[in-house]
Amino acid sequence: MRPFGRSCGGAVALAVAAVGLVPQARAQKALQRLRRSAQVFHAVMAAPDGGIPDVILQHAQCVMIVPGYKKAGFGFGGEMGKGVVTCRVGAAGWSAPLFVSLGGASFGLQIGAEESNLVMLIMNKRGELSLLKDKVSLGGDMAATAGPVGRDADAQTDLRMRARMLAYSRSRGLFGGITVKGGVITQDRDANAWMYKNATAQQILSGAVARPAQVNTLLAELDHRAR
Repeated sequence: MRPFGRSCGGAVALAVAAVGLVPQARAQKALQRLRRSAQVFHAVMAAPDGGIPDVILQHAQCVMIVPGYKKAGFGFGGEMGKGVVTCRVGAAGWSAPLFVSLGGASFGLQIGAEESNLVMLIMNKRGELSLLKDKVSLGGDMAATAGPVGRDADAQTDLRMRARMLAYSRSRGLFGGITVKGGVITQDRDANAWMYKNATAQQILSGAVARPAQVNTLLAELDHRAR
């Protein structure tokens, strides 16, 4: 029969090891989200016959990317996707990314597709200030309108530039603007705490927090496209 003390000690050691793995798992997921966001944005902008017009990006105040927003039932609804958002900080370029979640959004999706990569542009400072809240409901003043597509989308540009938020979806190689109905953006506290310790959303998006090296690829492409 195994001594009780030895058995108990082994259980405690396993529990401590399991607890230690939790922050490590969160860190890996956060880093993976940064990599996936960079890949999604590059794929969107590299499309030879599509992509977000550079003139639209040049007027965007913030860019939010949600890789792999999963379908729930017919169209979207109920599922939650996790992404990042970065905002302009003057001559310094773009801020460190704030980790966010998007839930309850509803919009069309190509038949048969199970998930889609989303890019949402916040077009003015007022929209950026909304992101500082713990929870932002999409709709009304923060409604997301389908954005124009293609390098030469001038005919739609004037109209779209007056929108507060523009949204795009890429699924199974198909890309286009989408209108988002409903949905809530919330701050991902666990990921932000791991990356930035006690920094607030305002400090992160205002440029007061150093940009992590893992986001350099994404921000370099934003600098190239959206200057």
